[in-house]
Amino acid sequence: MDHTRQTRREFVRNATFAAAGIAGGLRILGQETAETAQTTSQSTQVDASKILNYNENMEYRRLGKTGLMVSAVCLGGHSRSEQDLRTEIVSRCIDLGINYIDACWDNEVIRDAKALKGRRDKMYLALSHGAKEVRNEEYRTSKKLLESLDELLKASEQEYTDLWRITCLEPGGRHSFNTSCEIVDALEKAKQQGKARFVGISSHDRRWLKFMIEYFPQIDVILFPFTTMSKAAPTDSLFPAIKQCDVGAFGIKPFGAGSLFSGDKAENMRRARLAIRYILLSNTVVPIPGANSVEEVENLALAVKERRSLDVREQAEIEAMNRQMWASLPPHYQWLKNWEYV
Repeated sequence: MDHTRQTRREFVRNATFAAAGIAGGLRILGQETAETAQTTSQSTQVDASKILNYNENMEYRRLGKTGLMVSAVCLGGHSRSEQDLRTEIVSRCIDLGINYIDACWDNEVIRDAKALKGRRDKMYLALSHGAKEVRNEEYRTSKKLLESLDELLKASEQEYTDLWRITCLEPGGRHSFNTSCEIVDALEKAKQQGKARFVGISSHDRRWLKFMIEYFPQIDVILFPFTTMSKAAPTDSLFPAIKQCDVGAFGIKPFGAGSLFSGDKAENMRRARLAIRYILLSNTVVPIPGANSVEEVENLALAVKERRSLDVREQAEIEAMNRQMWASLPPHYQWLKNWEYV
């Protein structure tokens, strides 16, 4: 795949063929054991020249049917950092081989596009215009969603995005079937018009996500909460559907909206690494934590390099951390408890 900046016309012509070429010969994540996942992703079976911003010290995973090889830990959009610090954070991500940023609000997208100016070919940038998408009743038609996308692309000075992932309703109600169809129609048209290379949705409702990817094969990627408490549901789990539909999966809120942490900086860093290791054991979900400093980015990269399996002591530590996290969740994040089972 050619990672130089493309015009929209070039993208429309080449995107389908490029994705198919990368996908060929790579195994679907989840068909290999957790112990061999890191070895396989780093092995000679994957041509490093096909990986954007490749670094031999970083692990990469296939993002479902997109065919993209993304770093095992990516950069989330939520961050307290101002523009200058965010640019430093993005620079360090590039140094470490992290190649994917997810930004779900207009200010995040504009900030991260600025941070990538002059080096946009080093990272994939996913976007969403959360306030002007289907959480807002005014934006529940394909027409309005596409207008929102156009507005955000213009504001962030981009011709197209690597992934448009529409931010959907939180718990408390699912979108109607009609709205679901409008969402998918907008996603399809964005691809056809060369405004999005790949498309997806973000939701806090597991069963609705499962329905969406099984009913609409147009969806390439989904985003959902995944913490150290999360595990496969005994029945009707989302994981088999993800694998069967070959959909890419990103995990948001990996640190329980910060409730996983104590007041000690060194301890917080250790807990963050332990959480990343736990999530990567799913061999399906790619975590996208936010980062507020260069040091936090370096800590995330270190977690990827650490031993993947968890011993009995570490499992006990995670259980203790989980009890604290659940007890510390603020009222507006109590819905995370719905994601104990995925």
